[in-house]
Amino acid sequence: MAAPTPTRTADWWRDAVIYQIYPRSFADGDGDGTGDLAGVRARLPHLASLGVDALWLTPWYASPMVDGGYDVADYRAIDPAFGTLDEAEKLIAEATELGLRVIVDIVPNHVSDQHAWFREALAAGPGSPARARFHFRPGRGADGELPPNDWPSQFSGSTWTRVPDGEWYLHLFTPEQPDLNWSHPDVRREHEEVLRFWFERGVAGVRIDSAALLTKDPELRDFTEGVDPHPYIDLDEIHDIYRSWRAIADEYGAVFVGEVWLPDAERFARYLRPDELHTAFNFNFLACPWEPDRLRRTIDDTLAEHAPVHAPATWVLCNHDVTRTATRYGRADTAFDFAAKRFGTPADLELGTRRARAAALLTLALPGSVYLYQGEELGLPEADIPLDRIQDPMYFRSGGTDPGRDGCRVPLPWEAAAPAYGFGGDAGTEPWLPQPADWARYAVDRQSADPGSMLALYRAALGLRRSEPGFGDGALTWLPAPDGVLAFTRDSGPTCVVNLSAGPVRLPAHHTLLLASGPLDPTGTLPPDTAVWLRA
Repeated sequence: MAAPTPTRTADWWRDAVIYQIYPRSFADGDGDGTGDLAGVRARLPHLASLGVDALWLTPWYASPMVDGGYDVADYRAIDPAFGTLDEAEKLIAEATELGLRVIVDIVPNHVSDQHAWFREALAAGPGSPARARFHFRPGRGADGELPPNDWPSQFSGSTWTRVPDGEWYLHLFTPEQPDLNWSHPDVRREHEEVLRFWFERGVAGVRIDSAALLTKDPELRDFTEGVDPHPYIDLDEIHDIYRSWRAIADEYGAVFVGEVWLPDAERFARYLRPDELHTAFNFNFLACPWEPDRLRRTIDDTLAEHAPVHAPATWVLCNHDVTRTATRYGRADTAFDFAAKRFGTPADLELGTRRARAAALLTLALPGSVYLYQGEELGLPEADIPLDRIQDPMYFRSGGTDPGRDGCRVPLPWEAAAPAYGFGGDAGTEPWLPQPADWARYAVDRQSADPGSMLALYRAALGLRRSEPGFGDGALTWLPAPDGVLAFTRDSGPTCVVNLSAGPVRLPAHHTLLLASGPLDPTGTLPPDTAVWLRA
């Protein structure tokens, strides 16, 4: 089918604000407790009025949902819990009519153990062509009772699982997510065909999950800390894959964003060369604490990383894997680290929300594109999930020490007085994850009527970002500022000032206050943990 006509310029992705939808928790159109495509379609006007440019939907494919849909059984089918392929096509078309482009998720490192290929591999036995698409190996030890190597998992636990015939297969995540062998031509051909399948249906781009993990050391040598190259992260061969993908994307005018977690700036930039990926997520900014020196250094480092390849930076405060911003910024340690997550970490939500409002203006004023995770525009905090309702495999594979990621995946509140806060319409079925008892105050309808709400702030900021010159892609110039204050201007555009100090500060000379994240002091000074946009 022909792709819908784009509504913005070919380089729209360089300064876009992209809204991340976790379909299972966005809106429930049929009232069964699970979010679905009907729910997303019904709420498209909310996203259009919010002022975002595009939508990124996390996996909506057929899946056993062991890892929230990142265990894909069929890339050409929509999971029945979400709807049908026909509904997906309608969603893409309806979003496009509203000026919203659609980005879908691809998970190339692994598939579900229910994928047809893996089921065929298990049935075929050792040495079969079907097993060659994965990493099957005999074990070590006298009877092959030990895993083939000692690679650490991206989740807790082992990276190898033994099958009844004695061989082991590799899975960097859960056992239900066997890793694909990217040196096999079938694997490359299949993913290129999947890209075309979705580009033909009008998607504007693809987000690539675990983008640096695809290629593996062919000898599967043991992992040694600090020794390069790493046996399965960022191997040079991976770039040939993305060059072939880029050629396909260019045929359709589509774009890529890679999930690339790398500490080496030069190697990170390689993924953004003109013939590879268009953009990559900026995880250093996401994990950065609410500290002025660290934030400025992270911003400078990010812009410096992207400059050699002329790629736009991306900025994000939160996603479906990390602690919600309002909670994280209210903690004693405002950084984010997967290894540091623990139950019962206290947070001052009033402080965290004030900082989250300031961070919204900071982020939206930076050069490049921005990703906004669903519910951040409502100021949602991290939810405490009862132990008997947790579903995330990170919790189970850690032996119960890691609270997992369900706390940021709780279904959204839409209507303060409705059952399930309007998440599931009139049916009132309990959502798949429990919503906190006090979430009526965060509901969309209640915030829409409150000019001081987080939702009102985001709508105003996104409106100004579109209407005022100088936002989006371009240069940033730092201004002199007191200790604890970040101040910068954009190309012939606005000035952003963020006060991270302990006391109020005087604003620089200006003639118009465009927007403030919170009330200014009666003297006109900027209070702590508050940000403003000014026109000089």
